Amino acid sequence: MNYHHAYHAGNFADVLKHVVLIALLDALKGKQTPIAYIDTHAGAGRYDLGGAEAQKTGEYREGVERLFHIERLPTLVHAYLNLVHSQSAHEPNQDAHYPGSPLIAAALLRATDRLQLCELQDLEFAHLRALFRQDSRVAVHQRDGYLALNALVPPKEKRGLVLIDPPFEAQDAEFRLIEQSVLSAHAKWPTGVYAIWYPIKLRQHVIPFHRWLSHSGLRKVLVVEMLLHPDNSALRLNGCGMAIINTPFRLDHQLGECLPVLAEHLSQSRFSQQRMQWLVND
Repeated sequence: MNYHHAYHAGNFADVLKHVVLIALLDALKGKQTPIAYIDTHAGAGRYDLGGAEAQKTGEYREGVERLFHIERLPTLVHAYLNLVHSQSAHEPNQDAHYPGSPLIAAALLRATDRLQLCELQDLEFAHLRALFRQDSRVAVHQRDGYLALNALVPPKEKRGLVLIDPPFEAQDAEFRLIEQSVLSAHAKWPTGVYAIWYPIKLRQHVIPFHRWLSHSGLRKVLVVEMLLHPDNSALRLNGCGMAIINTPFRLDHQLGECLPVLAEHLSQSRFSQQRMQWLVND
């Protein structure tokens, strides 16, 4: 695997993914009973925006950095930005680091909740394990996330969230891996919430995945997407989406307040757009 998220940390795709993640965790915390968080492709957990990788691409400048000085934002987006700022609160550069999904989840979850983090790459795994060495709620596994997921469900907490956020090095074939993994996990844990991040380059690659979601027998399937460019080129990341299975109550209303604002401030061309669609609403 050649993918390293450090080049892309804090970009527009991270903004969308992490705003959705915060909304999902907040919804699950609405009940006092403990929850489990399972991350199949956890990465390093925390990224240096001043490092060589982030500086080489500068993607965070067109992502999270655009939001830093905007005052009037939805509450959910402010919560996201506060979490980002908290990672560098005691450093000279207030925004020197960007939290990955595991760190955002750890910051939001309670003492009674539990996190299971999977990462296959040696260096990323080493960073992840060091980051959570002192957190007894967190277990870090150097395993293939798809295979590990089947072994980790159902969790003892009975309630929780699975985040599937692969690097998509397999391109179109990655969707088929996701489909197989979700069906297997859902058969064992049908009440869990599953959130799947996916890139949008060519719309023709996304359509079969949406069709599968619509006809898979899964319930409450909501899709949110943000496009910065037309979805007709395989040469760049034109947009991204999140597919949510067993969507919590009123999450669509909460995200509906954020998506237009994010699309407005992260826009890179006149083709920028956002959309939210129920594929299955029962």
